Formats: sequence, C-alpha cells, structure tokens
Amino acid sequence: MMVTISAPPDKPRRMDWLFDKLLSGQGIWPAVPAIIVLTVVAVIPFVMLLSLGVSEFSVSRGQIIDQTFSMRHVTSVLTDQLYWTTFQRSMSLALTTTAICLLLGYPVAYVFLIGGKWTRRMILILTIAPLLTSGIVRTYAWLVILGGRGVLNTAMMNIGLIDQPLRIVNTHWAVLIGMVQIHLPVMILPLIAVMSRHDRKLEEASANLGATRMGTLRNVVLPLSAPGIGTGAALVFTLSYTTFVVPQLLGGGNYLNAATMIYEQVVYSLEWSKASVMSMLLMSSCLVVLVGIALVTNHFTGWTRGRQG
Repeated sequence: MMVTISAPPDKPRRMDWLFDKLLSGQGIWPAVPAIIVLTVVAVIPFVMLLSLGVSEFSVSRGQIIDQTFSMRHVTSVLTDQLYWTTFQRSMSLALTTTAICLLLGYPVAYVFLIGGKWTRRMILILTIAPLLTSGIVRTYAWLVILGGRGVLNTAMMNIGLIDQPLRIVNTHWAVLIGMVQIHLPVMILPLIAVMSRHDRKLEEASANLGATRMGTLRNVVLPLSAPGIGTGAALVFTLSYTTFVVPQLLGGGNYLNAATMIYEQVVYSLEWSKASVMSMLLMSSCLVVLVGIALVTNHFTGWTRGRQG
C-alpha cells in the first residue's frame, strides 16, 4: 500500500506578511508608510531646528569647535518687538488673504454647482490654467500691471482718472492683490470637489418646504460645503503665512514678513540659530491656526450630520 505524505505548507515569508498588513486596510498598518515619510520630512527636520535654536556655537577659522546649550536666541526673539510686529503682520496678511479668497471663491464654486456643462468646463479651465504657470512668473506679471508705468496706471492716465502714476508696488496692497490672485485657485478647487458631491434633491426639498434661495444657500448648501471651506482655508492660510516670493517682489525690500525675515537672518546676518527659533515660531503658530480651522470644520460637519440624522 502506497502512503502519500504531503509536504507541510510553506510558511508565509515576512515580506508577504508585511504587505498583507499594509494592504489590509485595518488598524494602523495602512498609515505606516505615511508615518515614515512624515517622520523623515517633518519630525526629524523639526528636531534639528530645535537643536539649532537652543545651541550656541564657538567658531574658529570658519570651523565649529564647540556647541553648548543656550536659550539666548529664544529669549532674543521672544522679547524683541520687531519680531512680534513682523509675525503679527504676516498673520494678519494670511488671514485677510484667506477671507478674501473664500469670499471670491465660494460664488465661483456655487456657480459651478448650478451651472451647465459648458459653464463647469470654463470654470475648471480658468481655475487650473494659472496653476500651470510658476508663482514667480505670475508675481512678475503683477509688477508689469501695477508698476508706475504699468498697464493699470497707464490706462487710468489715458482716460483722465489720474494725473500722476499711483504708487501701488512696494505697498501692502500690492502684496495682498498678488497673494489673493495666486492662491485663489487653491481655495476654489477644494470647494468644487466637495460641492460637486452635493445631492441637489436636498435643495429641491428645501424649496418645496418654502425656503427662499438665500435660505437654502445658508441652511443647506453652506453647511454641506464646510469640509471644502475648511480644506481651502487651511491650504490658503498655510501658503500665505509662509510665502516668500510675493512679499519680496511686490512688497520691495522694506516689506518684511516672517519668511523674508528668516531668509535675511540666514543669508545676510548668518544668524542660523535665531532663524531656527523664528522658523519654529512660524510653524507652531501656523499649526495652532490649522488646528482651529479643523475644529471649526469638524463642528459644522458634525452639526450638519446631526441635522440630517
């Protein structure tokens, strides 16, 4: 009698087990690659900045010969009114840019929601097209438009509105105009993405129950678009708060914001430790605002789901 002995099943290899876990969609495993990437590109650089900001270096003949712990640079930044004023200016500019982009972008997204196929196509083209051009190029274009002999001043002088060119470049208003134009598409696209998923039957039901168009917009459309508002606001605020090119070109050398001041500390003053402290302050304050935006967005999202339930 023949006896057939089957071979024991192969043990799964470690790499197969790891890939199965990553692709299972369960637990924390799918987030492991993102955690690794964030650790490399965010956590480690932040720790290096922190170490640099609380260090004092002894230099001899261009070489670092000693590094000691010191809070001198932290104290210098936190007690100097110039730095606080600059950060307040940057925060105010970023919040204003975010608010204006929301006020301009929301109607565009709403027209996209209610518009026909041709209207939607044109809105997408006009929104995405500026993103195909570098922000530096668009900023230089505003220099041509707003300059003393630019398109705007020349047109107003030709029609007799002004006798002398207006000084627009190298002012706060030039920076604000450039920031809004450059970051407006970043606000519109998340709004379009969220509002495109709206169930239009909810608006019809609101109208059937006697709500006006404005009431439907305020009580139905606006709460449902809260995730898009939060995402757009977070993106625009982050880009505006940390921007360097627009204030440097449209604001001139006399317009300081947080990013340009950090640049000057690194390139001209060679105060790397002080620049590290300012960078940590910039990131920390930005994170606080982003957390606030997330909390407000989650509040309205939860409120909307509660009303739907």
